[in-house]
Amino acid sequence: MDVLTQNFALYGKGFLGTVQLTVYASLLALALGILMAAFRVAPVASLRAFGTVWVTVLRNTPLTLLFFAVMLGLPRFGLVLPFTVFAVIALGCYTSAFICEAVRAGINTVPVGQGEAARSLGMTFDQTLSAVVLPQAFRTVIPPIGSTLIALAKNSAIAGSFSVTELLGTYKPLNERGYSIVWSFVWIAVGYLIITLAISAIFAVLERRWGVPR
Repeated sequence: MDVLTQNFALYGKGFLGTVQLTVYASLLALALGILMAAFRVAPVASLRAFGTVWVTVLRNTPLTLLFFAVMLGLPRFGLVLPFTVFAVIALGCYTSAFICEAVRAGINTVPVGQGEAARSLGMTFDQTLSAVVLPQAFRTVIPPIGSTLIALAKNSAIAGSFSVTELLGTYKPLNERGYSIVWSFVWIAVGYLIITLAISAIFAVLERRWGVPR
């Protein structure tokens, strides 16, 4: 307990940093993921192609490599932002590819007749997707999206290697202060466990309320 009690402020700062990364990157991932899923089922060929390329490239690119591309590449084009913002962009874009596929799979579970009925009423593609298809698809994609966001929380540990304040990075100053590396990582693991259990609890509530009974 000494490792935790004597360095509570350090752990707290790292914990809050990881929570911040997780929340902001999750919001970005959900927004981009739903948008790309809409692109992938759109009647416009160019949008479908863009969505397919987005998912294919990001799902097959190592996250660490994507961090390097964002952190080192964007400043070369004149986009200079805090490293935390770059980390959110990298995490959000990477995770959006997996959110997209989860949402697209949910869209495919909605009977085709639902969309045809909406179009017969004169609804546009955007209206059909937002008012008819996505609300029904949402009920089936709650569990996979929850699992994806849990993975995002754990992936945020990579940001510590790029001078971003987060939970895993607390082991470095603790090691320099001579604390046991084993107990340092034990409390880091507890912090990640709290975050992932919180996400699991949130999505368990959502699934009980809106999920499809099995």
